[in-house]
Amino acid sequence: MAQLYFYYSAMNAGKSTTLLQSAHNYRERGMRALLYAPAIDARGGSHVIHSRIGLTAEATAFDAGHDFFDAVRRAQEGGPVHCVLIDESQFLTPLQVLQLTRVCDELGVPVLCYGIRTDFRGEPFEGSKYLLAWADNIVEIKTICRSGKKATMNARLDDRGNRVTEGAQIDIGHHYEALSRKEFRLHEVSPVARRG
Repeated sequence: MAQLYFYYSAMNAGKSTTLLQSAHNYRERGMRALLYAPAIDARGGSHVIHSRIGLTAEATAFDAGHDFFDAVRRAQEGGPVHCVLIDESQFLTPLQVLQLTRVCDELGVPVLCYGIRTDFRGEPFEGSKYLLAWADNIVEIKTICRSGKKATMNARLDDRGNRVTEGAQIDIGHHYEALSRKEFRLHEVSPVARRG
């Protein structure tokens, strides 16, 4: 039975590298994997998944209007699809996560999503929230904070390396630092504390 996987971590833990290794494993065995990356993130070049260690692969760009169920069903007309791999899955809409459950349940294709859970204020991304709720398998890819503790949060930095705590949730091009919750100082930046 095909399942929906959510591989999550803080920034710079190797999510894209792990995705690209999975894609390589499918190709090496003569199997077809469909790769997707968000259209909003063109840092590695348009329609490219790029890892920090220099691995790359072409991907299909998706935006909020992309229908994954329809796209995979159409792709199956050209031959078997053995897996769907999605980079930066935090940018999925709730409807798209629902479509991905149908890709697994109705089309019989496993889906592996890679992304972060929360933004620079500790707020959950919509795509991640629904992946955490609906995925069959949730796997943490671990990385470490400068303190040596496990990093779970993502601090946004400006061009000079200063911490940014205000701004839009999605703002591509910033630098991020993976921090433990203690180093992140969640109580100082979370909108929940301000509403409290």
